[in-house]
Amino acid sequence: MPTCFFVSDLHGRRDRYDKLFAAIERERPAAVFLGGDLLPHVMASLDSAAPLSHDFLDGYLIPGFAHVRRRLAAAYPRVFLILGNDDARVEEQAVQAAGADGVWEYAHEQRIPWGSWDVVGYAWVPPTPFRLKDWERYDVSRHLEPGCSAPEEGWHSVPVDARQIRFATIRQDLERLAEVTDPQRTVFLFHTPPYDTALDRAALDGKHVDHAPLDVHVGSIAVRRFIEQHQPLLTLHGHVHESARLTGRWRERIGRTHAFSAAHDGPELALVRFDPAALDAATRELR
Repeated sequence: MPTCFFVSDLHGRRDRYDKLFAAIERERPAAVFLGGDLLPHVMASLDSAAPLSHDFLDGYLIPGFAHVRRRLAAAYPRVFLILGNDDARVEEQAVQAAGADGVWEYAHEQRIPWGSWDVVGYAWVPPTPFRLKDWERYDVSRHLEPGCSAPEEGWHSVPVDARQIRFATIRQDLERLAEVTDPQRTVFLFHTPPYDTALDRAALDGKHVDHAPLDVHVGSIAVRRFIEQHQPLLTLHGHVHESARLTGRWRERIGRTHAFSAAHDGPELALVRFDPAALDAATRELR
């Protein structure tokens, strides 16, 4: 299989997307994976209840992928994506509509056949200190880390059942996904990284909230346990921008599972290239 691309946390940066589009046209990968936090920051819109703009999606991102699709024709790659905790869920309908038009394939909580493998996406992350809670869910229990706010205490861009917000967990979701997939033949496209790895290391050294020290690892315990128990072929992650800079590592091995992160806190596009049949040879380039 030709090389595949993985990117994450582009946050509406057109210069990064322009580099991605150029690389797709030049290298013609077999597939492109986008790991969430794809749209411009929405925090400025939260204080006013004004509708969020669709300008970036409708005016740039969807036309951009559609343009590459026209240029490459039959060589256009499979494009799998999820949203992330900084992407307002009110945009999900437009993302799904573009998927129905063939621009990409929306993978959140979906099992999508891909050659000899499947792709499953999962956008939820454990609670954060941020106000937007569209893609936040309790991890293994209703525990909150110091400094974080509960999913029911934040802001949602779409109506959500209050009981689901209070009691749903990432652990429960992954147990259900394990029942309908063969994890060892699956690429899991997560936004959150697994807990206590090089991929979830945050710049929280020496910081306290109400005299309680903050954990420098901010990933998901449920995702970590899921990987340890089910040993997926490959897991892809983002979310913690500074992790590779702090640890010097963008990849982990958990048992037989390869785990890659494309999160990056610099101005460049972090582009991970991999072949699912030769994962040891994967590379990460800043461009």
